[in-house]
Amino acid sequence: MIVFEYIAEILFYGFMILTFMGGFMAVRSKLLMHAVLGLAVSLFGVAGLYFFLGSPFLAMMQVLIYVGAVCIMIVMGVMLGSTPDQLATKNFSGQNLLLAILACSTGFIALFVAIGQTKFAPAAQRVGDMSIRFVGENLLFKYCLAFELISVVLLTAIIGAIILARGGREEKAS
Repeated sequence: MIVFEYIAEILFYGFMILTFMGGFMAVRSKLLMHAVLGLAVSLFGVAGLYFFLGSPFLAMMQVLIYVGAVCIMIVMGVMLGSTPDQLATKNFSGQNLLLAILACSTGFIALFVAIGQTKFAPAAQRVGDMSIRFVGENLLFKYCLAFELISVVLLTAIIGAIILARGGREEKAS
């Protein structure tokens, strides 16, 4: 029995070190892709801590949602985003600037009006069980199809990003 306690303690400290080292790598990295890798390592460490603390559902959701979705979306944004040279050639003056200001102010006003007209229910009047067990059972049984459809959409987005990135960026014509 004492051996298992030592192994559990070693696992806990290992997950802790993994989380902190990944976070340190994410914060101190000079390259964005290395920072995303550090974020993924840190989130894997947090998932390990969840698993260690007796919540395998939270651990799997951590890996699926944060490592699987958020980190992939950041990588896709890096792959599909514009380079600094491409951004320098864009011009936000004249009519483009006026349209941008008009679109932003219209969105802000619509959001402000919608929030102002919303009747928020006090927290005491909310109904339903929001425990992790309830949410987990609903995700795995009642909303399983929607959950899987989201996975297919993410997979399609990843494949599309790979196809676009494989072609490379167009070189400037000299």
